[in-house]
Amino acid sequence: MSLTTLLLFGLVGALLLLLVWALRGPARQTKPAAISNDFEETEGEPLNFLPQIRQALASADYEFLAERALGGVQRRVRRERRDVALAYLSALRKEFQSLLRMARIIAVLSPEIEAVQEFERLRLTVTFFWRYEMIRMKLLAGFAPLPQLESLSNLISGLSVRLEAAMKELGERAAFAAELVSPADRSRIGLV
Repeated sequence: MSLTTLLLFGLVGALLLLLVWALRGPARQTKPAAISNDFEETEGEPLNFLPQIRQALASADYEFLAERALGGVQRRVRRERRDVALAYLSALRKEFQSLLRMARIIAVLSPEIEAVQEFERLRLTVTFFWRYEMIRMKLLAGFAPLPQLESLSNLISGLSVRLEAAMKELGERAAFAAELVSPADRSRIGLV
């Protein structure tokens, strides 16, 4: 075997290990229970906390601490803020999964679901979880990926808006169908 072949196998092996590590899930996340509970109590609204997360990860605070605080304080503040950002990221994941469940329900109720729409949902899911894992790894490595975090929040926000529009359309169709039903049929519908 040549050196190039060995390096290629080594690179493929390293990439496979990285993929397995990235897909193992957020079960090993370390976050204080109080932070996690705060985000879980506001289910459906984690996007509202993006400005606070942006402020928590801002470099100006770290520069201020570097000038005035001891090393231990700096490390503790970084760790606590990283834990807050990880809890926020976890809340975004739960919100995305909730929106996906809602999308599946809408897909079942909608008469005109096409393979293209199903593929779009799959693509969106893969995109979300890829971005989620990349941001999580950056946070765990000590970086503050604010643009990527905002992009992920915007992805969820866009999905939420699209689902609301789909639900409104289904509601309008149901109301229109109810108007088409004759008065005699309406009385039977109420009995069922």
